[in-house]
Amino acid sequence: MSATVADVIQAMERICPSCLAEVWDNVGLQVGHRQWPVNNIWIALDPQPSIIDAAARKHVDLIITHHPLIFHPIHSVDFSSPIGAAIQTAAVHRISVFAAHTNLDKAAGGVNDVLCSRIGLTCCRALSVAAQECALPDQEVQGLGRIGDLSHPMSLAAFAALIKKKMNLPMVRYSGNPELLVRRAAVCSGSGSGLLNDFLVSNAEVYVSGDLRYHDARNIEITGKALIDIGHFGSEYLIVEVLVERLNALLSGQGFQVAVKACGLERDPFLVI
Repeated sequence: MSATVADVIQAMERICPSCLAEVWDNVGLQVGHRQWPVNNIWIALDPQPSIIDAAARKHVDLIITHHPLIFHPIHSVDFSSPIGAAIQTAAVHRISVFAAHTNLDKAAGGVNDVLCSRIGLTCCRALSVAAQECALPDQEVQGLGRIGDLSHPMSLAAFAALIKKKMNLPMVRYSGNPELLVRRAAVCSGSGSGLLNDFLVSNAEVYVSGDLRYHDARNIEITGKALIDIGHFGSEYLIVEVLVERLNALLSGQGFQVAVKACGLERDPFLVI
């Protein structure tokens, strides 16, 4: 059975309801038409123009990304600009572009839960609980970030090294006493500075996130707690394969013949030497 963009959107609403998104966010269909047919889907982290160009060559019908193509309001669609060129390519080749951002961060089984699982945390719950904007049978009350327990206590230095190994990262940065005993950790995928206060009032000894700043580290030093910076890309890219599996299962379970694949072209924009 053939699927449409609307059918895929309905499946994504089950995975990460759009009403979970932060009020400042822009999620959902960014470019395209709900009635366009969908046979091939790519999952990616970023809607880079190069990704949309490659999708056009590979006859992809729908690109689902974590970061929105249109985030800040645009006042014109200038085809000579990066966003304008991406929109033009998508429209000409009938490629729809869909974003699941903070709703995918918050959702049960979303980015933060996958991050918790990857680094071995158990009993995870939301770090920052917001009012529940919507309720579905398979969605628990969730919020931004997570806090969970280590399987056994270890030093901060050992925990940082374990994360680096488990996530196959080229490097991690950490701030705090290397001998600090860690029993519980807080995590936030992407840019985590906004949840530092939630971490500080929690009973976690360390905060694992990306895009952490110099002054964040200095402020945390004073409290006797710790930070581990795993990078923005590293903390979020792991959702791609998970989303491929979940969306494939949902669509095939409904009888839709749709190929859902990871884009496979993305790399961390930062290189380590």
